[in-house]
Amino acid sequence: MLTYLADSATKVQLAFDPGITPSQGGLPGLDVLKSTVGSINLFAIIAVVGALCVSGIVWAWGHHTGSHGSEQKGKQGALVAAGCALLLGAANGIVSFFSAVGTNVH
Repeated sequence: MLTYLADSATKVQLAFDPGITPSQGGLPGLDVLKSTVGSINLFAIIAVVGALCVSGIVWAWGHHTGSHGSEQKGKQGALVAAGCALLLGAANGIVSFFSAVGTNVH
């Protein structure tokens, strides 16, 4: 329960804490779900590698043909692919970080 003192004698209730925390193994199929999400992550990383290769080819082709638009789109694609790879690789750490921050909110 979150409370604060409105003045020296009055206590006001802001919210009720239900006391729910994540539990390990609470539902059947948790291992299957973890395996499925891991496989999706692997598939996405492989797709990002392909996107980075295609973006590099477009970038090089645009540079050598003098097509500044293609060159710019190749650069943009390479940056987007690199950002996606960063997010996919850091997904567990990002979720763990914000979950830990969320447990410290009182």
